[in-house]
Amino acid sequence: MQQNMIKTDAIFFDVDGTLWDSTEQVAVTWKQVCLEAGLPADHITGERMKQEFGKLMEDIAVSLFPTADRDKMIYLLRECTLRENDDLRKNPPPLYEGVRDLFIRLKERGIPVIIISNCQAGYIEVLIDSHELGPYITDHFCPGDTGLDKADNIRLAMNKYNYKAPVYVGDTAGDAASAAKAGVPFVYAAYGFGSVTDPDYSVQKPIDIAALPVF
Repeated sequence: MQQNMIKTDAIFFDVDGTLWDSTEQVAVTWKQVCLEAGLPADHITGERMKQEFGKLMEDIAVSLFPTADRDKMIYLLRECTLRENDDLRKNPPPLYEGVRDLFIRLKERGIPVIIISNCQAGYIEVLIDSHELGPYITDHFCPGDTGLDKADNIRLAMNKYNYKAPVYVGDTAGDAASAAKAGVPFVYAAYGFGSVTDPDYSVQKPIDIAALPVF
């Protein structure tokens, strides 16, 4: 583990496995859409979604709908994500314990928070709105809004706000790879879904992020 003592000027967060766990509810929605389309759906479970989350949405569709042709895959992905946003807005999962307290502390210290995830348009807004996090979030970026992957969205946020030393917090090897590609230090949320070797920093719970030496 590297202990880089450069002070950060912003902190970027992944969503799933980092701020909350929506996998069980998302699995129910996606499974229902598949059943309505006459496709097998037994493989769509919360545990399977934990393995899929973090990928680009198109890659998740290829993994979950391997027998569907392209037109049907596009339809399924659109239907699943639209219903997912609606269902989560009606019944949002809880934040991980300590996330709200962490955001409060970061705001008190004047550290901007930006959410960057490989999700569909509207998903991050569900998280923010359902838990009234608006006062703590500077901005959010996702492929559904920008057409860019996570690494490029990290760069986009840095350029938009002229950040020079942000860190990225996520829970998967894909998150770590995106941070490395964008050239920013990576904080591994070890309480999340994935496994990461040799992160710059590692935390066992969200509130531990506030105690990292980069702050």
